[in-house]
Amino acid sequence: MATSGDATQQSNGLQHPSSKSQTSEKSQTAQEYIASQLALEADAREALPYQFDTCTKPLGPLRQSVFACLTCTPPPASNYQQFTPAGVCYSCSISCHGEHNLMELFTKRDFVCDCGTTRLSNSGTPCTLRINASTGRKGDVRGEAARPGNKYNQNYEGKFCGCGEEYDPEKEKGTMFQCLGLGHVEDGGCGEDWWHPECLMGQPRSKLEQRQVKEEAPVSGTLDTVKEESEDVTATNGTSEQTHGDYDEAPLPQGFPGEDDFDHLICYKCANAYPWIKQYAGTPGFLPALSAETQIAQANSSLRSPPTAPVIPVKEELESAKRKAEDELENGQDSKRVKADESTNAIAAPETNGHTNGTDAPRHASLPQAPTDSVSIFLKEDFRDQLCKCPECFPRLSQHKQLLEEEEPYEPPVSESGQHENGSAAGRSVNSGSLLERGEAALSSMDRVRAIEGVMAYNHVKDKVKAFLQPFAESGQMVSAEDIKEYFAKLRGDEQAQKEAATGAANDGVNGDHRKEQGGY
Repeated sequence: MATSGDATQQSNGLQHPSSKSQTSEKSQTAQEYIASQLALEADAREALPYQFDTCTKPLGPLRQSVFACLTCTPPPASNYQQFTPAGVCYSCSISCHGEHNLMELFTKRDFVCDCGTTRLSNSGTPCTLRINASTGRKGDVRGEAARPGNKYNQNYEGKFCGCGEEYDPEKEKGTMFQCLGLGHVEDGGCGEDWWHPECLMGQPRSKLEQRQVKEEAPVSGTLDTVKEESEDVTATNGTSEQTHGDYDEAPLPQGFPGEDDFDHLICYKCANAYPWIKQYAGTPGFLPALSAETQIAQANSSLRSPPTAPVIPVKEELESAKRKAEDELENGQDSKRVKADESTNAIAAPETNGHTNGTDAPRHASLPQAPTDSVSIFLKEDFRDQLCKCPECFPRLSQHKQLLEEEEPYEPPVSESGQHENGSAAGRSVNSGSLLERGEAALSSMDRVRAIEGVMAYNHVKDKVKAFLQPFAESGQMVSAEDIKEYFAKLRGDEQAQKEAATGAANDGVNGDHRKEQGGY
């Protein structure tokens, strides 16, 4: 019969391999660590492909990607609270506000970066990319005058669309469309806001889920294979929320034009601010107007009607200027889309004759009467060619350059990947590539004497570390973080560090495992 001491030894003997195995799973070799870091840096370069070492403020007004920093300018708790909106450029969003809560607004027209200006004075966050006029050095730029010409809307508070909802990429379903932005908020327009399709049609957001459930519900007489998965989910869970969660994107409302049917959109706010644009609805280059009032009546009638077999609606000739942009940084991809500009057309001069179809009448004379209700306008790819540019119409068109030419958004220079064809450090700079490649590049550009001294010091440390690790390799024992800390503390002659390492090892020994996560070397 085994004694209690033997039993204890047997117990410890059984537990040790398990503990060792668990620690092995958490451990990784140097090569594995380097590979994981390279993978992370590759993901970062894919998500943030442009250089972020230069602020765009010195370049003046640009159509550029803008970010709202909700940490520096938190949204007001009520409408009565004073709020000073601000936006920062792509580079400042990373270099100056990288650890803040940012809201990507995508491209905004005629905007100058607010980082380091009076609009962010209360935040205490300086611009680290511009030259400080008082010191002559880069960084610590504060309190510069902000550009008075910048225009802001509710997007800078994290709110979007006519419904004013706060945008949550984790919960938002479907596609949002950016208005071409004829008018600013001061003019009664939206200021290039983003819109839900149902809000453009006058449907409340609360009807979205009802519409999805109705469209996904099984209907008698249809093929069994149609939406089989959604039927199973509905039958099993019995809730619209879980059914809704199985789809990355919500379907477009019935009557809303397909995403491929239009290139740009002018919302009803901007159309009401500049009602002359309504005359073009339904003419060549434009789809028929989408009336919110009409759609409300149709939606209510649709909800009251009994369920019938699904009918494929005839595609209405409705189109719009959508700006579709991918947010695949994410991770759960941002559902606001921006369509990349494909071509740039020169601003056309006013037509001297202004006639069409061989007549002397200007083009606008043949346009239908503008709708009197609130409508959204959807524009096809060739809409600019269809606008009347006679001497009477051109002056008002020239106030909206986006109607005369395709806008080219500013993009910072693409960041160098640092990858060379043969994988060597050749062609790399100290400021490009991965951290490992930067180290190799720094070593290759170092003074020869210092480089030799560095290699000799490295070999000296390598020999000592090899001697330290040899007993562990022979016995098969795992090397713990505390072992490493204690060893390097001895190399430095740091008595206090040795005591701390010993204390940490003693505390960990209570649970029979002397290993914990390494943090600092």
